[in-house]
Amino acid sequence: MTAEVPPTHPTFAEAVRTWAKIGCLSFGGPAGQIALMHRILVDEKRWIDERRFLTGLNFCMLLPGPEAMQLATYVGWRLHGVAGGLAAGLLFVLPGALLMLALALAYAQFGSVPIAEALFLGVKAAVLAIVIQALLRVAKKALHAPADWAIAAAAFIGLFFLNVPFPVIVVAAGLVGFLRGRGAPMIASAPVETVRLSDTLRTIAIWLTIWVLPLLAIAAHFGPGHVLTELAWLYSKLALVTFGGAYAVLAYLAQEIVETYRWLTPGEMLDALGLAETTPGPLILVTEFVGTLAAFRHGGGNPFLMGILGAFVSLWATFAPCFLWIFAGAPYIERLNATPALRSALSAITAAVVGVILNLTVWFAHHVLFASHGRVTVGPVDVELPVWSTLRWDAAGLAVLAALLLFALNRGILTTLAVTAATALALHAAGLI
Repeated sequence: MTAEVPPTHPTFAEAVRTWAKIGCLSFGGPAGQIALMHRILVDEKRWIDERRFLTGLNFCMLLPGPEAMQLATYVGWRLHGVAGGLAAGLLFVLPGALLMLALALAYAQFGSVPIAEALFLGVKAAVLAIVIQALLRVAKKALHAPADWAIAAAAFIGLFFLNVPFPVIVVAAGLVGFLRGRGAPMIASAPVETVRLSDTLRTIAIWLTIWVLPLLAIAAHFGPGHVLTELAWLYSKLALVTFGGAYAVLAYLAQEIVETYRWLTPGEMLDALGLAETTPGPLILVTEFVGTLAAFRHGGGNPFLMGILGAFVSLWATFAPCFLWIFAGAPYIERLNATPALRSALSAITAAVVGVILNLTVWFAHHVLFASHGRVTVGPVDVELPVWSTLRWDAAGLAVLAALLLFALNRGILTTLAVTAATALALHAAGLI
């Protein structure tokens, strides 16, 4: 019925109010955020029809970065051009980013308080169940043919057993899918819009400058070895390879943050994800939490000022590229969506993401449920394994509670987080944690 009603066109002020509302209500990860936008933009306000909404979603899933934020930017662009896209994208991120900054600074100052440790134990247990749920949902959606299962298995083996870098996994999967889809007939689509190459190149130049120039200024001022410079470099790399959403890149991010840079501990990385799950906005805001803590601790000078700068660098390097992808690519959406090779590349990357999330799930389980770990190295195989005698029964019990809430009782993410956190606090008050 909705598709038969011609789309309406809002004023810019009305659109801004709606984007602000969506930004404040965007809990539940990308699935919940996309469902929220569909209900408001397609069903209620009829600002975009079903076909264009889904076409835009397919395009955003081809891109690195948070697909829900980029979908909001795309719809805003369709309604009011670049200004509309900026308003939609910024307002989708801003409420969660401000809240995350406040939480990260508080954590940096008070994170070691015993009651806070008990609270975060409950959050970590819930996050483990949430990641397992994400794994099952993505697998159900992505793995259909035997080739999909093979790609997922290869991705997991490469990451877990051989320590193949995450970007290599993404590029290899995309290349396999692209080659697999070559030669297939074009897919029927709406008439392709005409776009001048000069306009596209100008857009790329403008947004590449906006993305890179402030980060180069940070690097020039603080020097190549400073934590802010390293954050800018790390997150700019991540911006190019975050296919499949935040869950897919978290294991790579955790490895870099914990093992390479040693800015945070494994437990603190889990706390970061738990906070990102409980706040509005893209889950990739976990990068802001990490950047705030890293700069707070290692930036020198006033720690709160450095923490704020760390948040700024993290947000800029993570989200500025999203506007580049959308504003340069949106005019080509109908053509890209009809190209079999690109659709096949997306399918292969999505299959690989299943293996990536499985690797992330195992990593989380190790660090939530066990107090100690060891490494086993045999030839090219290098695996981190838990010490089974160090199993934390309190964490295991909370994880079982979270799984019951999510899978048996069908409770939402926020309810699950609230119940497990409250249970952990009650156990702490009773002297059991």
